[in-house]
Amino acid sequence: MIDEGIDAKLNQAKEAVQAATQTVKETTQSVADAIEAGRQPGAPLDRLARWAREAPLHAVTVAFLVGVLLGRRRG
Repeated sequence: MIDEGIDAKLNQAKEAVQAATQTVKETTQSVADAIEAGRQPGAPLDRLARWAREAPLHAVTVAFLVGVLLGRRRG
C-alpha cells in the first residue's frame, strides 16, 4: 500500500517534470524564432548590427571626449 502511494507520487512528479520540460522547449523555440525574425534584412536587429559594424571606434571616442569637455565647461 505504501509503495502504491510512493509510485503514484513519483508518477505525478515525473509528469510535472515532463510538462515543465515541454514548456521550456516551446518557450526556447519561440524566443529563437523571434530573434531570427529580428535578424532578417531590414529588421531592427539587422539594422542595429549593421550600424555597430559601420560606426568607427575613433569617431565614438572623439564624440565621447568632446562631450566630456563640453560637460565640464558648463558644469
